[in-house]
Amino acid sequence: MIRFLLALLLVFPGVALAREDGGARARIEAAMAASAAGWDRGDLNAFLAVYADDPSTSFTGTKGIERGLGPIRARYAERYREQFGPDPRPNRTRLSFSFEDFRMIGADHAHVIARWTLTPVAGGPAMTGMTSLLFHREAGGWKIVADHSS
Repeated sequence: MIRFLLALLLVFPGVALAREDGGARARIEAAMAASAAGWDRGDLNAFLAVYADDPSTSFTGTKGIERGLGPIRARYAERYREQFGPDPRPNRTRLSFSFEDFRMIGADHAHVIARWTLTPVAGGPAMTGMTSLLFHREAGGWKIVADHSS
């Protein structure tokens, strides 16, 4: 019987791994969907709610690294004025994620690799890139502590 169970684990390793995350993947994907919905509404605070409010939280992009939620917020506000400006703008976009890889790193950390896509509301070609996110389980749920996006 033990050999049979071991054989099942070898044949279906994904089933065992899915149970190990304790629902973390589903919660993280839900948090990312809520963040994308904030983006779509032009609500910067809702978009950034998925980030940990900690001075060591980091965002790394083509222009370097930002540390802390305040500098990350300022970067998005400056870079995406059309999205987060006070008035509806013609160049707003919709954000979506396609999850490429998910790994638990201990009980309280997860690493996510996803493809992001920004689709112009008014039509036109979409922009896309990759993001590598380190999540930490906090009292308020799973939060990004490190983001590397390109």
